[in-house]
Amino acid sequence: MTPHPKIIDRIIEGIRDSRSICVVGHIRPDGDCVGSQLGLTLALKNEGKRVVCWNEDRNPQKYESRDRDNILQKPKRGMKFDFVIATDAASFERLGTVGPCITNRKLFINIDHHESNTRYADINWVSAREPSTGELIFRLLKIAKWPITRPIADCLFTAVSTDTGSFQYPSTRPGTYHVAGELVRRGANLAKICDEVYQSYPLSRARLRLGMVRMERDWYPFVEQIAAGGRPADAARKRLRETLLASLPLFKAAKFFLNPEMSLADCALAPLIWRLPSLGVELPREARVIDDYGERIFRNPGFTRSLTEEEKALRA
Repeated sequence: MTPHPKIIDRIIEGIRDSRSICVVGHIRPDGDCVGSQLGLTLALKNEGKRVVCWNEDRNPQKYESRDRDNILQKPKRGMKFDFVIATDAASFERLGTVGPCITNRKLFINIDHHESNTRYADINWVSAREPSTGELIFRLLKIAKWPITRPIADCLFTAVSTDTGSFQYPSTRPGTYHVAGELVRRGANLAKICDEVYQSYPLSRARLRLGMVRMERDWYPFVEQIAAGGRPADAARKRLRETLLASLPLFKAAKFFLNPEMSLADCALAPLIWRLPSLGVELPREARVIDDYGERIFRNPGFTRSLTEEEKALRA
């Protein structure tokens, strides 16, 4: 048998001694997070464990078919676990609102492939050599000799393929192709996964495109008129305010603009929201949802890094 890290034995031993387990993942889950969480959860359920699978955010639409039984749920307070396993989360903070809900536990495990991982758990299996956490979960199941069923294979193939850019990123290793081949051999539906993850264009994406067209056509011209000054600026300021207020349902529909995840639509909208105070556009209390939306975007380190000194001064 190929040698493996002793830490895997510790994890397997802890799982076997546990009855109640919680599997958690990072906020705004990607394919590796969703696939790893669900694949591990299904395997643990097959071993007779009482398992819950939590994430702060909903499962993105393109991965919904991996979770027909709605296993992935929002966290709940007041529950106690023998074992908590975090997958694909580089830091405890990345667990979001899940964090305060998993404090009542006996043992905390961290399984991840990010080099930046902060080793925040009781046992930390972090292997930056692997391009995905899905590969680590596959290795865990193999060593534990737990069955890898078709649904588990689908989940883990999704995890491995998305975090390697469909096996095109430089991080992809020869062993990755071996894992992918093993998963296909065990029933992973390669054609269906590739179609759903890489080829499908859901209605939500069409809504986002229409939203971006609306911003460019109906919102940003007011910004230009305000910047030009004069009497037309006052009318444009009023119209922009009215347009944003009429669009409150769009901001209430999801965590980000018409989407549970950040998208290009947020990149297009964020500069406008950032400039509202400097444009003299004051929103009433009932429009607090727009301010909250803006704060979620502005907290993103990438947004802060993108600002010029002049843009930072707009909210100084």
